[in-house]
Amino acid sequence: MEASAVSRRFRLVAALLACLVVLVPTTAASATEAGPKGQVKVHAKAEKDVVKAGEKVKIKGKLDVVPGARSDSGGLEPVIVQKLQAGVWVDVSTGWCRPNGGFSLSLSFSLSASLSLRVYHPETHLYASAYSGVFGLVVV
Repeated sequence: MEASAVSRRFRLVAALLACLVVLVPTTAASATEAGPKGQVKVHAKAEKDVVKAGEKVKIKGKLDVVPGARSDSGGLEPVIVQKLQAGVWVDVSTGWCRPNGGFSLSLSFSLSASLSLRVYHPETHLYASAYSGVFGLVVV
């Protein structure tokens, strides 16, 4: 009786191991099918260089997929306006746009300041991270 129970356990463990051996190559193959992330370029600038405190200013730009990179035009990609504060980029506003599409974000600042801004695209499951050049905005 005891030998039969051990035999059943052995067969069960062997069957589980066989299933794992079959599943591991499938999982590895699907992970490599995704391929490298597409490269993007972010272009952005403020509609005006000088605004009054509390006045809305539009940040307009485009998210370009680099030619030759994989492209999935079906989804929206995040774009984040950031300001340089004490040597650190701080998020100000978030928007969305399609790859190879444009975006327009409205912002306002309540205090007078000279700001250094950029637009950042964080890494997603399809595309690598990228950011625009730095542009200035004076709030009076």
